[in-house]
Amino acid sequence: MKTISVVSPCFNEEDNVANCYETVKAIFDEELPGYRREHIFIDNASDDGTVEILRKIAETDPDVKIVVNARNFGVFRSTFNGLRYATGDAVIVMLPVDLQDPPEKIPEFVELWESGYDVVAGARSTREEGFTMRAARGIFYTIVNRLSDVSLEPSVGEFQLIDRKVLKAVLSHNDHHPYIRGIIAACGFRRIIVPYTWRARKSGLSKHNVMALTDQALNAIFAFTRAPMRFCTISGLVIAFGCILFSIVSALLYFIDPVQAPRGTTTIIVSLFFLSGIQMLFIGMLGEYITSIHNQVRGGPIVTEQERINIEGPARDPAVAREELAS
Repeated sequence: MKTISVVSPCFNEEDNVANCYETVKAIFDEELPGYRREHIFIDNASDDGTVEILRKIAETDPDVKIVVNARNFGVFRSTFNGLRYATGDAVIVMLPVDLQDPPEKIPEFVELWESGYDVVAGARSTREEGFTMRAARGIFYTIVNRLSDVSLEPSVGEFQLIDRKVLKAVLSHNDHHPYIRGIIAACGFRRIIVPYTWRARKSGLSKHNVMALTDQALNAIFAFTRAPMRFCTISGLVIAFGCILFSIVSALLYFIDPVQAPRGTTTIIVSLFFLSGIQMLFIGMLGEYITSIHNQVRGGPIVTEQERINIEGPARDPAVAREELAS
């Protein structure tokens, strides 16, 4: 019997976590009876009743595994760590417990996987959300897709089913701040995209605010493209050429018509403020790369775990995944 693993990150989701478990279990019992279910919940140090609810569920269902983090490490880091515990032949990379990504699509994902696809990616073609959030997400995907070195399909998130060999390739990435959808896209393999409606949250509050979305966008841009530094280089050349041209024109105008030649305090102040702003922008871009490098070379675990339930043995070592992929 093949196993399908489902990874569900959660943080302060006491209103949703039980419903998520029951919904997934019912789908496997009714539509996927020939497959074993492995549901891995990754809790980001919730301070409500989420962990207690999960603990009760795990007591009666050994197919439920739980990892409780020592603090909130963010959804992507905790999910990536959760993938290391997945033992399934195929894995649903992320099914948040708010069920905005429809678990009803899992049987279709499995069917497509069995037909030969290594990656079945869900695409949020329709969103039940306000105009502001739709616009913000649209800008996010536009920026990432235009600047990324890999092909990132618009509206494709982490609600994807990947084959075991794809999981090995994903886990072989030693990234302290993993952008999971980008890593999956960078791995390649045979993929199909399945559109679906991203539903409005029925209860609880979303943990993805504007700052979180901005952080995701910056992480994606600086992790998968050299475009920001290339922009700095090209802009520097253009500004330098413009300054040289301005100097030549100013000198010529001074000899032709001294009255019309640019001069004075205003010109100096505007030029200084413009160049200072450009320099701070470039330093900020360079700082983003340096920060990423600094976090990477510091090493250490991607998350610190406080407790594991229904899990035996250590998490899968990324170095082992890299060796298996190489062989």
